[in-house]
Amino acid sequence: MKILVINAGSSSLKFQLIDMENESVIAKGLVERIGTVDPTTDLTYEWEGQKIKQKQLKKCDTHAKAMEIVLDVLVGKDRTDAEYDANDGKAHLTGTGVIGDLKEIGAVGHRVLHGGEKFTASCLIDDACIAAIEENIPLGPLHNPANLMGIRACQEVLPDVPQVAVFDTAFHQTMPPKAFRYAIPNEYYTDLHIRKYGFHGTSHRYIAARTQELLNLPKGNKVIICHLGNGSSLSACIDGKCVDTSMGITPLDGLVMGTRCGTLDPAVVEFICNRKNMTPTEVLNMMNKKSGLLGLAGDSDMRNVCARYDAGEPNAILAIEMWGYVLRKYIGSFAAAMGGVDALIFTAGIGENDAAGRARAVEGLEFLGIKLDPEKNAAARGKETKISADDSRVQVWVIPTNEELAIARDTLELATK
Repeated sequence: MKILVINAGSSSLKFQLIDMENESVIAKGLVERIGTVDPTTDLTYEWEGQKIKQKQLKKCDTHAKAMEIVLDVLVGKDRTDAEYDANDGKAHLTGTGVIGDLKEIGAVGHRVLHGGEKFTASCLIDDACIAAIEENIPLGPLHNPANLMGIRACQEVLPDVPQVAVFDTAFHQTMPPKAFRYAIPNEYYTDLHIRKYGFHGTSHRYIAARTQELLNLPKGNKVIICHLGNGSSLSACIDGKCVDTSMGITPLDGLVMGTRCGTLDPAVVEFICNRKNMTPTEVLNMMNKKSGLLGLAGDSDMRNVCARYDAGEPNAILAIEMWGYVLRKYIGSFAAAMGGVDALIFTAGIGENDAAGRARAVEGLEFLGIKLDPEKNAAARGKETKISADDSRVQVWVIPTNEELAIARDTLELATK
């Protein structure tokens, strides 16, 4: 079966078509600037080792229209209505087709950010599922509406194809109350569902399962997964099940990230509001979009900040030292919470590709039994690699994540039941 995986943002639609017979990516791409004030829409599309990026003449107002664009390129449909190419009004999509007919798409899997406490696993999308996603909009006000746009767009253009929702928060629902509750009056949990939910769950779930397959760990094994990218989070897992995670009711909590501040005293919000005459919403926007590496060093890209760190720039040095310090604190605290650690896994953009960042993450953690092999660590980039030293009590690995494949696997299982 061929599965179409959709990750819809407020103004974008990311997609992959995966052949589940061998779990290979047939094609992938991104439609950007959907429904924005910009007069054009961008399409990026990769297939069979080729890549195109085109501007649209006509503004793409809806996700349903974006889905039509996606399906056009997948079947290689040439267009003459000047929607794709500003030069001669031709789409030149002949040759991009990877399927002969839309009937080859057996199911669609959607990434949905917030499932709240209603979803502990993926589910087939029906009216009840959509209603529950809508109920969780207050918990995911930016992402859930966009995810619903993607779902409804697919229902419109592929009405007879089974669709599955895969929730970013579901993996963390195995946390015990002592880990997910906040020490505030009970009514705020019972009435408003304020608790830790955690995010990046699809990535953590894929890595947790792959770790159990790959490492031959004993029963009761304790694993810490470091999903490190522009957004970053950790999970503590026992036998592949999450028992704690670093993000909270929103993705703002936890580590120092590209633009997010991570954990801080909540009274900071009121203090800034009073001193800077800002609203709480404005302060949270600052903490989400203007903080982290960006706030400390003026740049959210770890590669750029590291280059300035190497050049001795004070702000970059502070940013990198804080990034590593907070990460080490979380690794140590999760090891303490589980009563030990058997394996430490690095994944996502920084985790898979930044050897210096991995070294900073474990600096001084030899007392926990964590010791890197410098040569293995330096060579590891984007592939499954053991990077711990031979005498390290804790196995340390780089394992690339694959959220789209995890979504596709769930979709296949539910669509074929």
